[in-house]
Amino acid sequence: MSLFLQTSASFRRSATKLNMAMSLLRSNPKQPQSIRTNSMLPNQIRAKNKTTWANDAKKTNKDLILNQKEIETITELNNDIIGYPNDSIVASNSTSKDLIESEVPNQGLTSEFEFLNKVSQHKHDAEQSTVTSLLEKAKMTKAQWQEIKQHACDLVTNIRKDNSSKKGIDLDALMAEYDLSNNEGIALMCLAEALLRIPDDYTADKLIKDKICGADWAKHLDTSESIFVNAATWSLVLTGKVLPYGETDDPHKRAWSNFVNRSSETVVRTAIRTAMQMFGSKFVMEENIPAALKRAKENEAKGFRYSYDMLGEAATNAADAETYYQSYLSAIHNIGKSYKDKDLEESAGISIKLSALHPRYELQQYKRVMKEMLPKVLELARQAKHYDMNLTIDAEEADRLELSLMILNELAHHDDLKGWDGLGLAVQAYHKRAPHILQHLIDLAKDSNRRFMIRLVKGAYWDSEIKHAQELGLAGYPVYTRKAHTDISYMACTKILLEHPEAFYAQFATHNALSLATVLVLAGDRKDYEFQCLHGMGDILYKDVVEQGKPCRIYAPVGSYKHLLAYLVRRLLENGANSSFVNQIVNADISLDDLTTDPIAVAKHHDCQQHSKIPNPRNIYGDRANATGIDLSNPQVLGTLLDELNIFSQEQSHAMSIPSKPARPESHRLSSTNPANHNEVIGHLYHSTHDDATAAIGVAAAAFPSWEATPPIERAQKLDRMADLLEENMVRLMALVVKESGKSVENSVGEVREAIDFCRYYANQVREDFVHPKILPGPTGEVNKLHLRGRGVFVCISPWNFPLAIFLGEVTAALAAGNTVVAKPAEQTSLIAAAAVELLYQAGIPRNVVQFVPGSGASVGETLTSDPRIAGVIFTGSTKTAKAIQNVQANKKGAITKLIAETGGQNAMIVDSSALPEQVVTDVINSAFDSAGQRCSALRVLYLQEEIADEVIDMLTGAMDELKVGDPMAIDTDIGPVIDQNAKDMLTKHIDKLTKADKLLHQVKLNNLPEAGTFVPPTLFELESMDDLQDEVFGPVLHIIRFKAKEMDHVIDEINGTGYGLTFGIHSRIQETIDYVTQRIRAGNLYVNRNTVGAIVGVQPFGGEGLSGSGPKAGGPFYLHSLATERVISVDTTASGGNASLMTLE
Repeated sequence: MSLFLQTSASFRRSATKLNMAMSLLRSNPKQPQSIRTNSMLPNQIRAKNKTTWANDAKKTNKDLILNQKEIETITELNNDIIGYPNDSIVASNSTSKDLIESEVPNQGLTSEFEFLNKVSQHKHDAEQSTVTSLLEKAKMTKAQWQEIKQHACDLVTNIRKDNSSKKGIDLDALMAEYDLSNNEGIALMCLAEALLRIPDDYTADKLIKDKICGADWAKHLDTSESIFVNAATWSLVLTGKVLPYGETDDPHKRAWSNFVNRSSETVVRTAIRTAMQMFGSKFVMEENIPAALKRAKENEAKGFRYSYDMLGEAATNAADAETYYQSYLSAIHNIGKSYKDKDLEESAGISIKLSALHPRYELQQYKRVMKEMLPKVLELARQAKHYDMNLTIDAEEADRLELSLMILNELAHHDDLKGWDGLGLAVQAYHKRAPHILQHLIDLAKDSNRRFMIRLVKGAYWDSEIKHAQELGLAGYPVYTRKAHTDISYMACTKILLEHPEAFYAQFATHNALSLATVLVLAGDRKDYEFQCLHGMGDILYKDVVEQGKPCRIYAPVGSYKHLLAYLVRRLLENGANSSFVNQIVNADISLDDLTTDPIAVAKHHDCQQHSKIPNPRNIYGDRANATGIDLSNPQVLGTLLDELNIFSQEQSHAMSIPSKPARPESHRLSSTNPANHNEVIGHLYHSTHDDATAAIGVAAAAFPSWEATPPIERAQKLDRMADLLEENMVRLMALVVKESGKSVENSVGEVREAIDFCRYYANQVREDFVHPKILPGPTGEVNKLHLRGRGVFVCISPWNFPLAIFLGEVTAALAAGNTVVAKPAEQTSLIAAAAVELLYQAGIPRNVVQFVPGSGASVGETLTSDPRIAGVIFTGSTKTAKAIQNVQANKKGAITKLIAETGGQNAMIVDSSALPEQVVTDVINSAFDSAGQRCSALRVLYLQEEIADEVIDMLTGAMDELKVGDPMAIDTDIGPVIDQNAKDMLTKHIDKLTKADKLLHQVKLNNLPEAGTFVPPTLFELESMDDLQDEVFGPVLHIIRFKAKEMDHVIDEINGTGYGLTFGIHSRIQETIDYVTQRIRAGNLYVNRNTVGAIVGVQPFGGEGLSGSGPKAGGPFYLHSLATERVISVDTTASGGNASLMTLE
């Protein structure tokens, strides 16, 4: 049995807003919600007020609760005398007054962003209701629509006429032929994205062969009217024929083939690189501002204007951010001096990307951003004002919107910028918040007495926004799922901009002839607006418009090819998608009617519903709900969450095992402390004895027959109820995870969500495989059925690094398969496990079915694993302990028992020179240092191809310095403590050893941390080979090994030679390399071009091989089967008088 004690005055505080949100969602959980959940925590976090936990326990498990005084005085416990504390008892370390007066982290966030509530609350509005509300704003009169359609048709007709006579290099036609709907278009995009950054010829040649030789270029011959396209296709066909080495047994043919390849590689490589540079020049103006200004003169003479953008993605370190800042500053001076005689609207402008100016441009770091970045942005704005030129804050991902609006608000009210109307912002129409953003800007313009230059765009991050919301299990999407809905939003926003000339100088950025025509019709004879287009994409659409006197500003990226790549991919995705208007406009096979379809009519046709192939984030798994997440980028959600966490973190928790009338000497009463400050006691627990463990197995064994006989559908329902309880109590569990295991707030969200996913996934598995037997094929006259039944008592031994998720993953899997459980959590995190067990009881799991036995492995581990009454052990922990359990089981009496062991790993990642360094650094930081490196999947060894090693190391060390190590309860903390002093001592010993051996590359400095906290600085070493590591280093320590491109086999052999096989990662753009490596690497979970952590239940089932575990994979389709016994019942249906089914055949 178990005892979980929870007593706190703060426990009784209510959360009214959260209760309302919960009840609204649970009334129809599969329907996308339009309720304003973004100003509060996600819908299912808090279904009830904070007294619910205790009240439910009182109803179902009244012998689980003791008050503080009883705990301190009792020496012998009896199930019959354990009572529930009355409400007058306060057993908390802090009174309400203490909580109010104490200094807690994260204060002030909610109030500082309160002025943006009317924007934030609409982030995940339901698409159907949002679009329906936009229809009235976007609708046109019949006469207006006819005029818009005629304008659009005329534009397209003229473009197609001009395009048919186009000579020379026609990249638009090339992209139309090779769009992203065919493999050849994808191959070209991959070449364009990667080739120019590869420093070595060997890897460049591999990439070219990989992309050119595997595609069917011949099918594109003579399919285009463009001479340029057909010539290019012939070149690709010939290149594909020249490059392959070919398979032949004839040594003379093989020698000749190799000679031809060696002779042709240089020529082909040079030609392809030149072609890719030409391809890049389609989208990039020039490599520097002076050259761009010179090139712009030709188009300016035709009536075009320019806004320059310095190429570069989000900064990964302070050095990058400073480089971008200086490039912006220099650009402003160059542009300003060149246009000193122009007025604001006619002068060239500049666009700045705020994430390029600070390596931590995210809400959790807003205090740093406001302190470190705002002064730089202000200085850029001052200089732009000095030259009376436009400075536009460029569009970013949805999660950064509030921070961008905060920056804009500060600039708008700053005295130094008064009287200047050049301050601008890009607004993305695909955001559901777009109209609300404009309304906010109208109010801000009035309040600050200024006029904003607003660039209205469709949106640049659509695909990543969809995936991000799905991964986080959010209430909905921040963007529309249908193109027509974005077009409607654009129309509505166009009206708002034109209706408020006192607040806006409107800049309509579009490559869609219908959107362009809409602006022309709505604006009429007005001249206080302009169009905008992208360099290399809008000239064909805007040539006639500019000739008619309508201004158009070209958005012109400037920078080196090194910084081109991410920008280029976005442009290729926009330009190369077969649904892209730029693609369709030159395709004569697409009719004018199809190109000018009214988006309002399209929306009404499907009743304004979101796309049927893009389910709500909670429904992406079909028949099971995705665990509800928390939008930590929403200031109101985050602020409310932090307030709740600060309250819950003051509570004390208690846990112990309670067999019948056990004695409890004080020596067994232990304190559980916060690893960030071990002087802080967060609760108490009583370790179990040998007798406790023996008694627990007896209770579980006695309960097995009735639990195994429980209908599987009922077991599944109880697990579903458990998932709901976890969601309802998410914040309280998060607080316990942060305090007892030292995980960050963000990691604690993932911890609870994974536990929820385990419950629902295994419940579904029960429904699919355990409710009905499997009918097996056989001869006529008999029926053969395979039944899955429980095995007996399973001992579940879980680790401290995932104290809730793995604990419940093991326990719920065993329960789902019909087994009873004796659960022994890690001694460092027993309070979290006790909380989970209490919720299992509330979910309807009988008390005798799950026995809770906290204690050390030394005191009860062998007792549990050697008992002849157990049917199996599920273990997650070290390889050494797993082998010890294996030996105990081999020598114990009784039946052969099942052992499922998930153990450690010497996890490696290989990065070749085709990889994108920025992506590599982001993924490595996450893989190696997240959760203080205390994930079993964490990256331990990074193999870098020597040609890019120095560059990646420089970027990596800079990114490491941006990490904050500290109190995990603070929202700006990235890395918390390691679990205890033993862990710290082992890591420190390893660090000292390699430092003395002159292997140290970099180490993050720790500042002002409690001495009682077990913090270990993220550390980077360089080794000669994997042999320099003897054991797994379980903490924030990463080891780099350089390798030569031709040594891939040696690297693979070295990794496999460790005997471990848990996780592995590879970063490469060469599919042949990816396929070869993933075929040879022996690891359970392999990750390509992403991080190596964060496996999702049912999506990336987790588990290793070799020294890393026995399998099967947790959260996978075969896990429950391994916990069940198989029984076949074979019935001779002819025994009662013949084969009726056969005899009745016609």
